[in-house]
Amino acid sequence: MDARGDDVMARALLVLLLAGLAAGSALGYETRNRNVLHAAIAYHEGTQAVGWSTDRRTSREASTEALKQCGHENCVVVGSVSRGCLALARASAKPFVEKGATRQEAETKALKRCGQACEISAWTCTR
Repeated sequence: MDARGDDVMARALLVLLLAGLAAGSALGYETRNRNVLHAAIAYHEGTQAVGWSTDRRTSREASTEALKQCGHENCVVVGSVSRGCLALARASAKPFVEKGATRQEAETKALKRCGQACEISAWTCTR
């Protein structure tokens, strides 16, 4: 093979190598994110209805399930989390939502923020 042929071959190998690296990176990213699970809490202030979801594949799925569980057409998602826990504390109608690495941490933060006469209305954690 002449010098020009060697140059073409080297470029072709470089392109294949870069394409393989890019595909491997994309596959690794997809595999890592496939294991991330999501959770959400939905709340309706007027009725104080609460819905929650856990271990959903996407944030959207978690929110949709929480809204469905809440059961009122005007429920809103008040919090979502991946890789952790979420707790909703309330006194009267005002909700306070906090995240934590554990259920206890999320509940403690929500109760502290809410103040006296508060109680936990919902909590959820991902695996």
